[in-house]
Amino acid sequence: MCANGLAAGWGAAAWLRQEPSVWFWYLLRAAQVVVIAQVALGMWLLISGNQPEDELHYLYGVAILAVTMVSEGMRVGAAQRELDGVEDIEALDRAEQGALARRVVLREMGVMTIGALLIVTLALRAGASAGGFGV
Repeated sequence: MCANGLAAGWGAAAWLRQEPSVWFWYLLRAAQVVVIAQVALGMWLLISGNQPEDELHYLYGVAILAVTMVSEGMRVGAAQRELDGVEDIEALDRAEQGALARRVVLREMGVMTIGALLIVTLALRAGASAGGFGV
């Protein structure tokens, strides 16, 4: 949850400033690794017989993984929408190519930041439904 919170905060700040950030992507990918590790840990706990206080915890865990995957798909779609009006990228002059790349990255950052915020929200609910504060 903390990793996604950090990525979401960094992404929101960069997006609001309209400044693409390489560090956002590092933080986001680290947060995604954490999500996968948390899902794996949850599966191991389930297999070993540990049960959360509320079965709704399972839904939140699956939803977190789903939001991660759907966000990636939406990111690709958002980038494609930015490129829709462009027939030949190489025909654009260098400044136009740079501006287009900036718009694509900012659009992708916006989508992934919202995804990270959703994951934080779901992780908080998952932690509450498990009888503790987040796994």
